[in-house]
Amino acid sequence: MSIDEKIKLIKQNTAEIVTEEELQELLKNKKQPVAYCGYEPNGPLHLGHFVTITKLMDLEKAGIKIKVLLADVHAYLNRKGTEEDIKKEVENWRKTIKAIGVNAEVVLGSSFQFKQDYQMDIMRLSQASTINRGLRSMQEIARDIENATISQLLYPLMQVVDIKYLNCDIAEGGLEQRKVHMIGKDMVKITNHPFIAIHTPLITSLKGPGSKMSKSIPGSGISVTDSYETIKDTIKKAYCPEKITKENPVLEIAQFIIFPRINKLKIKRPAKFGGDIEFSDYKGLEKAFEDGNVHPMDLKSAVTEYLELIISPIRKNWK
Repeated sequence: MSIDEKIKLIKQNTAEIVTEEELQELLKNKKQPVAYCGYEPNGPLHLGHFVTITKLMDLEKAGIKIKVLLADVHAYLNRKGTEEDIKKEVENWRKTIKAIGVNAEVVLGSSFQFKQDYQMDIMRLSQASTINRGLRSMQEIARDIENATISQLLYPLMQVVDIKYLNCDIAEGGLEQRKVHMIGKDMVKITNHPFIAIHTPLITSLKGPGSKMSKSIPGSGISVTDSYETIKDTIKKAYCPEKITKENPVLEIAQFIIFPRINKLKIKRPAKFGGDIEFSDYKGLEKAFEDGNVHPMDLKSAVTEYLELIISPIRKNWK
């Protein structure tokens, strides 16, 4: 694969790369760069996680080594559960990541985050960072940000230092991670570890525009533990107005989760409604939906079936 082909693959379904020029130089000068994405192990994976995981798979295809950080200490600091609760989730996440098909080195945060050098870097960053910037960086990440604790202000600084101690060239995450990554880019003189940030889009809540998908809000998202009937019922009720493509979560699921894993998406319809129709790429599906040639209920039925194909092998690994 040429560098141009790698760049095209990496750019596919990304919101931004900071910066593309740096990525080009990295791919030219390093035989096997390292990328990572971190996840708080505090409950089942949901479809929002699948967007970043799919991008990790693209990075792997582009010849980049993948690391997945199971951020157990981050989850605890972010008030996502007790130490015991989080510890129980770690093994579920290990098995699920493997079942999804990511060929990654899985690293537990607590395996290195208590080391003296790591903690000294946190202290150096804390001296150079304002409380206001720390709060802004956590607006879309923190639990109960209106009553933020000091522990949650440590979170973004740790995330920056993680990149250094995982020895990564690329930090990948959803757009909610952008402000944290920009702290790391701005503070590179302190960490002495430059990196490239790759951000993926956020899937709109299944309840409609105004917020991102979240499994903690009933009806907003779908997790890998949901049954077929739950997936079917949730998608059936999802926001998907006829001919509207912007902030349409059902179309976003097709674009960011289903199409990267299949060659064709088939929508089954009775002959009186035009019969079955197939799409080899997302642009074709989006255009047909926008023109009114695909009805929301037919789209929902197809998305339900493809999600079940993706989720069912993973579901059995979660206990």
